Amino acid sequence: MSAALRSRLDCFLRNTLRRFLNVQAQEVQAIFWSFSYFFALLCSYYIVRPMRDEMGIAGGVENLQWLFSATFVAMLAAVPLFGWVSSRFPRRRFLPYLYYFFIASLLVFFVLFRSDITHAWVARGFFIWVSIFNLFVVSVFWSFMADLFSNEQAKRLFGFIAAGGTVGALVGPVLTTALAIPLGPTNLLLLSACFLLWAVFCVNRLISGCANRRHSAAANAAAPSNVEQAMGGGVFAGIQLVARSSYLLGICVLMLLFTSLATFLYFQQAQIIRDHFSDPAERTAVFAAMDLAVNTLTIVIQIFITGRLVKWLGLAVTLALIPLLLGAGFAVLGCAPVLSVLVAVQVIRRAGNYAIMRPAREMLYVVLGREEKYKAKNFIDTVVYRGGDAVSAWVYTGLRAMGFSLGSIAWLAVPVAGLWAWLAYTLGKRQGVIAASAEAIKPAIKYRS
Repeated sequence: MSAALRSRLDCFLRNTLRRFLNVQAQEVQAIFWSFSYFFALLCSYYIVRPMRDEMGIAGGVENLQWLFSATFVAMLAAVPLFGWVSSRFPRRRFLPYLYYFFIASLLVFFVLFRSDITHAWVARGFFIWVSIFNLFVVSVFWSFMADLFSNEQAKRLFGFIAAGGTVGALVGPVLTTALAIPLGPTNLLLLSACFLLWAVFCVNRLISGCANRRHSAAANAAAPSNVEQAMGGGVFAGIQLVARSSYLLGICVLMLLFTSLATFLYFQQAQIIRDHFSDPAERTAVFAAMDLAVNTLTIVIQIFITGRLVKWLGLAVTLALIPLLLGAGFAVLGCAPVLSVLVAVQVIRRAGNYAIMRPAREMLYVVLGREEKYKAKNFIDTVVYRGGDAVSAWVYTGLRAMGFSLGSIAWLAVPVAGLWAWLAYTLGKRQGVIAASAEAIKPAIKYRS
């Protein structure tokens, strides 16, 4: 790309972005590639997500707790492997390696689905794999973002960057709906792999931008010399880092509370939709319609509200907002556990999580060191997340076995949501204290293209 064309493109992007958020000239390319990166990841995931949800119901709602438990066990095996790779390879190598692994996995499932192997275990394996895939690729994405941007930049830009994922989450279901019949669902796995290849390209562009920053005279004094060296440490460093930090332990509890309520709502969703629709095609259509509603609402909030919300309310209040709204939603669901209420609560919960809670939660990591951002965060986002899923799945199953109705379980979730809101507020305040201490010692490093 010529210098003149690049200058005109930067000017166009900068003027466009300034209509929605406060962006500086040196951030334009980083915003563009980060947005595109997250778009590719979530588009890839949402192409295969409807297949996962249908396979979960087809395998029996009464067996979902086993799938959640198997996913947790698989996570226990995957996290040490990620710790080993991230300890021994620099960021510019282990990030693409991760996505190449998932691309290869998609190709394996493509071959299995195209073969005569139609055993239920393949479908269950696919459900588990997609559950791992989603958490890993998104967790590593946000680790990379927390590594690239300063705390001040994160508050301004993370909402807009998250919108890239939402656009991908909108495009993915559209592509699935339009191409599933003419191409066949199995062939969509290849399309999903192509979007992951685009994500790798975006990673390389962002890392190249970091290299340019380090070689520029203006940034030499601020850029760390070891930014592209391997982090070192053991394969279980993430667990050790969490165990030694009350701040990270608090984020663990925050994640457990979040996953518990999300799992309760997911099981209620599966039961209510199963009771209302007997045709798998109808159930898939309902899931797709919910995805569309969630993602449409999410992108509107991310572009126009998220960045301003953190500025107006502060990080602590912003983090507590969604748990409070979900607590109110569970109270309504306790009074009326019907399909329309369930859909409304689930759409608001997911949109609020993607648009507000997730970007705000990722800001908690910006003030930490590199190992915490990758290893500890990955442990929390995968093992703790899926561990919470597995435990809450069995708790939900036990409550149903004891005779608790859907409405009664919804009422039990209300105080849990209150505890989640209090902890979120506390961690938001703690992040501000850590950020202030870090800035007093060392000025923030900003990405420069």
